[in-house]
Amino acid sequence: MIEKKCKFSKKNILFLTGILCLALTACGDSFSSASSGARSDGELPENFSCSPASSTEESCQPNSTVQSGCASTQSGAADSLPQMPAAPEPEPSPELTLVMVGDILLHTPVAESGLREDGSYDFSAVFAHTEEEIAAADLALVNQEVILGGTELGVSGYPAFNAPYELGDSLVDAGFDVVLHATNHALDKGAKGIRNCIAFWENKYPGTAYLGIHDSAEDQEEIYVYEQDGMKIAILNYTYGTNGIPLPQGMEYAVDQLTDLDRIAEDLRCAEELADFTIVCPHWGTEYRLTPDSRQETLTQFFWENGADLVLGTHPHVIEPVAWVTADGIRICDLTEQETAQGASLTGNEIQNGMLVYYSLGNFVNWTSGVGDGVASRMVGAMAKVTLERGEDGTVFIKEYGIEPLVCHVEEGRDGVTVYPLSEYTEELAGKNAIRLQDDNFFLQYCHDLIEQVF
Repeated sequence: MIEKKCKFSKKNILFLTGILCLALTACGDSFSSASSGARSDGELPENFSCSPASSTEESCQPNSTVQSGCASTQSGAADSLPQMPAAPEPEPSPELTLVMVGDILLHTPVAESGLREDGSYDFSAVFAHTEEEIAAADLALVNQEVILGGTELGVSGYPAFNAPYELGDSLVDAGFDVVLHATNHALDKGAKGIRNCIAFWENKYPGTAYLGIHDSAEDQEEIYVYEQDGMKIAILNYTYGTNGIPLPQGMEYAVDQLTDLDRIAEDLRCAEELADFTIVCPHWGTEYRLTPDSRQETLTQFFWENGADLVLGTHPHVIEPVAWVTADGIRICDLTEQETAQGASLTGNEIQNGMLVYYSLGNFVNWTSGVGDGVASRMVGAMAKVTLERGEDGTVFIKEYGIEPLVCHVEEGRDGVTVYPLSEYTEELAGKNAIRLQDDNFFLQYCHDLIEQVF
């Protein structure tokens, strides 16, 4: 058996611990003689001594090479009482905030919205209204639906996508830490697309994790683990297929696939050994279906039985429900609107002893060429929001969870494509959304109704 290796995130966040200063006060006659070393509960520790710092101030420090300054009170009258140090506040349990958004689909008009006069691209407008929340999370994931093969392979839309490297620049600038590439479009530009994409991440952003694609069998054996404040989070990424495009000859390792259940089971076993919490990001389901299909339910049970803790799904291009999986089966969650600092979010009402599943986060950005009923639903997405906490026994568990509803707004012209939190989307904006020319069902109320229907 090949031993799995652990690839730790280069974005580990270090926290400095404070130095506790014991406030020993009133070292003079009001307490006891300095030579006696007496204190209210017995002897002064041998490794501490008190000496005057001035006529009105004293200092206390350990009798060692490592010194810790300790401020004391002014000397008072002989009958003054000593001030005992306040009990330290209990330290809060370590927490980690996580967000993830759905599919980044570079349809031709989306690509054109980022094109500049000199032939370069800039997609910062796409993330302008969501980047603050993305960057604020400790760990931010995104499903990069299309390969970043660069302009040398030709920027192209549906059905064989290819994105310029500048899209990757915008992902990093927006604050994403983990980019998921195991999608049905991963092989749209063949082996060259895979290699170009990997080279881009390795050479320009070595601190950003990319998952689901590989340039060697050895790399495929690695398990990605993000570590923060003593919490280790393993993240796995797989796709149901690659649109019938076979894996390149000699590169059977190129894309992680959901069809290889033995490998997934082994990955999950290894993740359980290496990490405290395991996330699986499957590219699965039936396109444009608002509920999970039977294959999603089967795989959900498989993930649960093999130790996964959280599932964040993509691919259907529309939103699907959130559910808990326990020994009693699968239970759809009821999310309730709650005001937060970032606006209105939908929050889970209960925490189960099981695995949490987001069946589909829908599209983050797209401008499909489709027309007719149902197209409007592709413009409504969700940002998964999960808070993890480490307990006193070292276990990591889900403390809070929910979603931020999103709307993809499209207009003709440069920088005309962007994504808004639904809480910031207005009737005026909805009236300008060009998707109404393709599906006249699109209105602001339609977006709210769809969110309420699914969640």
